[in-house]
Amino acid sequence: MNHLLEAWELLIQADTWTGPTGMGARAWEHLLYTVLAVGVSALIALPAGLAVGHFGRGRNLAVLSTGAVRALPTLGVLTLVGLVVGVGLMAPMVALIILAVPSILAGTYSGAESVDPRVVDAARAQGMSRWQILFAVQIPLGLPLIIGGIRLAVLQVVGTAMLAAYVGAGGLGAPLFLGLRTYDYPLLLAASLVVIALAVLLDIAFGTVQRTARRLMRGPA
Repeated sequence: MNHLLEAWELLIQADTWTGPTGMGARAWEHLLYTVLAVGVSALIALPAGLAVGHFGRGRNLAVLSTGAVRALPTLGVLTLVGLVVGVGLMAPMVALIILAVPSILAGTYSGAESVDPRVVDAARAQGMSRWQILFAVQIPLGLPLIIGGIRLAVLQVVGTAMLAAYVGAGGLGAPLFLGLRTYDYPLLLAASLVVIALAVLLDIAFGTVQRTARRLMRGPA
């Protein structure tokens, strides 16, 4: 309990948040790593998931591949890539992208598949092309599940991005590992609390977007 109180006292000090290595700068780095990893993952997983959900082909392969990727230990991938490319941001980005892709992929093809086939048939009967059905019917109606997949990926990445400091990158893992090495437990706890707060805020934001999308899909009561 004493360490927790000391961590709180550390967090309410202005000096803790200032400077290039302060908690504020580290939090922004951490958020940047999260946005970058999830953004690249979305560029990979969204088109693949939409293709699987729209055409109805390759679902078994997608399920098997995402399951296999999820089984990979993130720290092991990070260490392996770090040995190949050296210290820096590349290794954690690769590991975080591998972590995020399965959730986005699963949410995307589930969202596209969740649309009632009768709605798709009705759109096709009206003369809509495959692309029109995808972008005007399946994506809008499946948006809550798609956002849910991205939301899960964000939460996974924001918690795991602390490992970036393991190979010399920044983020909130830097003060955490510093506290671990120097037995400065208040600093370690303070960094952990900031990560938790960041994860909660991101979860609230994505949860609000997801609920809004769900209400819009239901239409006015």
